[in-house]
Amino acid sequence: MKKAAVILIILITVVFSFKEVGSSAIIIKGKASWYSQNDPGILLTTANMEQFDDSELTCAIWDLPFNTILKVTNLENGKSVIVRVNDRGPAKRLNRTIDLTKQAFSKIADPDKGLADVSVEII
Repeated sequence: MKKAAVILIILITVVFSFKEVGSSAIIIKGKASWYSQNDPGILLTTANMEQFDDSELTCAIWDLPFNTILKVTNLENGKSVIVRVNDRGPAKRLNRTIDLTKQAFSKIADPDKGLADVSVEII
């Protein structure tokens, strides 16, 4: 019963954190950061047990299933990248929506900047 309640709370949170646009696109707006194999404390495997590779176009996000394909668009410059969910994060206390691998982040913003305002669309 406790597991069912937790699952229900998670589903409600996911539903209310998305903004529906049109009939098929679901978009989340928030902050994107990036992470790398060289970061202190980074595990060598992702949450879905793949080997972490910061040269891949993958991401970490809490509320979407593994292998979901996302389009992440930098709201400042309009650049976008297609990524696959294979990890969990970022730390919710950091108020970030998504962590991209360094390779993915560099397609939409300068990694030296560290953060970008983005929209995340499920495709």
